[in-house]
Amino acid sequence: MAGGYATRLRPLSYALPKLLFPVGGTPLLEQTIEHLASFGVDEVILAVNYLADQLKQHFGDNYHGVAIKYSLETIPLGTGGPIALARRYLEKSGTFLVMNGDILSDIDISAMQRLHRSKGALATIALHEVSDPTRFGVARLDEDLRIREFVEKPKLSEAPSRLVNAGVYLMEPPVIDRIASGRKVIIEREVFPFLAKEGKLLGYVHSGTWFDIGNIADYVKANFALLDSKSKGVIIRGEDANIAASAKLTGPLYIGDHTTIEGNVKLGPQTIIGSNVKVGASATIRGSVIFDHVVIGGSSLIEKAVIGNSVLIGREVVVGEGSVVAGHVSIRDRVRLAHNVYVHPHKEINEDILKPGHVV
Repeated sequence: MAGGYATRLRPLSYALPKLLFPVGGTPLLEQTIEHLASFGVDEVILAVNYLADQLKQHFGDNYHGVAIKYSLETIPLGTGGPIALARRYLEKSGTFLVMNGDILSDIDISAMQRLHRSKGALATIALHEVSDPTRFGVARLDEDLRIREFVEKPKLSEAPSRLVNAGVYLMEPPVIDRIASGRKVIIEREVFPFLAKEGKLLGYVHSGTWFDIGNIADYVKANFALLDSKSKGVIIRGEDANIAASAKLTGPLYIGDHTTIEGNVKLGPQTIIGSNVKVGASATIRGSVIFDHVVIGGSSLIEKAVIGNSVLIGREVVVGEGSVVAGHVSIRDRVRLAHNVYVHPHKEINEDILKPGHVV
């Protein structure tokens, strides 16, 4: 599922599809496809709409041996409509897997498939326990792992459990017939509750890694959690990274491929620098996520911020805590952005922004 507008990830998602957002230095969808390939998946259908051309350009028709096909929605079709639209690919495939594009997980697809087949289910949903289930679809399981109740985004007092829809489904082709064609369908409301009543909906409980990258706070949290897991507190240096000997690096820290770090730069902790980035002399970056192809001028300070792709930041610039700069922005020398400033793409910032808010 790669067609959403990612409104909660704006302004970053105005310039880049969320499935190409780097998480721990690698685009989200690349990690997902590689995970699926490890379980023998050799074909992926991307249900695309918003910024579809960027996804096609990035992945083409094959990624690391996995065939890529595209099912284009001319209008947004929700969480169920794209499945009906891709009918021609799915009807003869037997059991098929559906995934939300904005999750990162290490779900054991083989174990999930074994459960699905052993119980003769029409659909099996991966479930994950969270502390606050109110933003998700919530399931109540019986002792046979069948979902008996499915409540979408309940109040905390009305949630039947803390097991939420993890956005990964195994389905049989007959499920497609239950999805209306040609219109927006929310599968969690229009299909799953009826399958649950019929006893044909299973829940597979996943207790490993799982992140929902639905908003900027969750996106940053996922980045740092993955960084902690990969780095174990040390510094990860990408291929051909050029780092001056006088740079002060504090882990956990990730520096991407072909990135240049000039003299007396201070990086980290909890910092991710993308690929093909240049950080000028005496700049300081802490607690931040920097996308690819960014230039940061000397003596600039970036503190707990997110900087999108292909951004040009001048010398002695300050980007304050909680600020987000979308892709293709240019910030002139000595400009100061206060905390929680959201700069939309393709803007040129020539003067200080000293109050929180959006620069459109």
